[in-house]
Amino acid sequence: MASSGATLIRPAVAAQHDEVRGAGVARPGYNVALGYLRGFLVVLVLAHHSVLAYIDSPPPQATSLLAQPPYWRAFMVVDSHHWVGFSIFTGFNDDFFMSLMFFLSGLFVWSSLQRKGNAGFVRDRMRRLGIPFLFAAAIIAPLAYYPSYLLTTGAHTATGYIHDWLSFGDWPTGPAWFIWLLLAFDLAGAALFAVAPNFGEMLGRLASNAREHPVRFFLLLLAASAATFIPMAVIFGTAAWTSIGPFQFQTARLFHYAVYFLAGIGVGAYGIDRGLLAPDGKLARHWGRWTLWMVVAFLLSVVFFLIAISKNSPLSANSANLIGGAFYALACASISFAFLALFVRFATRRRWIYDSLSENEYGMYLIHYAFVSWLQLAILSSSLPAIEKGILVFAGVLLLSWGASAALRSIPGVSRIV
Repeated sequence: MASSGATLIRPAVAAQHDEVRGAGVARPGYNVALGYLRGFLVVLVLAHHSVLAYIDSPPPQATSLLAQPPYWRAFMVVDSHHWVGFSIFTGFNDDFFMSLMFFLSGLFVWSSLQRKGNAGFVRDRMRRLGIPFLFAAAIIAPLAYYPSYLLTTGAHTATGYIHDWLSFGDWPTGPAWFIWLLLAFDLAGAALFAVAPNFGEMLGRLASNAREHPVRFFLLLLAASAATFIPMAVIFGTAAWTSIGPFQFQTARLFHYAVYFLAGIGVGAYGIDRGLLAPDGKLARHWGRWTLWMVVAFLLSVVFFLIAISKNSPLSANSANLIGGAFYALACASISFAFLALFVRFATRRRWIYDSLSENEYGMYLIHYAFVSWLQLAILSSSLPAIEKGILVFAGVLLLSWGASAALRSIPGVSRIV
């Protein structure tokens, strides 16, 4: 199962283009920093998936799609050329970018609920998230995983692939898992709004001092995420996935992601331009300190990981998950705050290339997985070094996904959804 199916945040924040004023509602207008950060995260997702075939010490290529564990769901193609740099890159991504995407997805939920009401909000989310999820699950995922089937032993036929697919007991969806889980969080938010109409303001009060005291909000988020993640990691382990039909999620991270989503709702409800993400707030002004701390926190998590997996490690599995869970929560919050600080501080001017990326990011996320596996398969027999293969695949995935998204969005019916 892909550990980062990463990122789909545009539907949850599309309302930022047409917000209206109201009690606790964010100021109207497109937020350049957040829009470009979303696009950056989508590019990271594409890069992450593009280089997974070339990480150091990957699992073996699947000889059968029915073999357990089904590593092929994350490692669709496993190349014989590896590079440790890609292992560091993907490990860094996995520490934060799904959590940050859920945070960004929550930023405009409160203003959308207030503006549209429960019924309108739910209809909008079902259209923007439900329909694309069905498309990604029914069309993109089977296309993306077909190269994995071609690399298994034995004869390969379309009917054989369909037979194996229907024998799984579930329906792999790849990165589309993020879409349905985001939809589930949105629906839960709508339900909470129905029974507690002021819950956004309550969350907003927790973020009310974040403009001048971002460290306090950081520590609050860190404590909440650690409290939800560590027990789940000890019980289920950090690598477990839950899969029911087409609905998958990282088991240990379910409530951790919910914490980041709620944190986003709180920051958005208080006011994006006057709270944590204020352009002149302390988070943006001290971007250098947050960037340095991001590096330190990530290195600490890497050091612990190396100790935990060493042959002479004194840690039991439960101890490793307990302590490792704390390091994960620390790295996740640290990297997320650093990128928020960097983009709020420096992403202040519009550029046509970034605008185009921001407009097409959703479509790119939806369709990129199919391009990843087929391009990896196409150069599998090449003698190129792993770093060159990874760059080639990423460049191809980026250009093909971008172009395909732009073409699809030229269709009126599609453009109203994506």
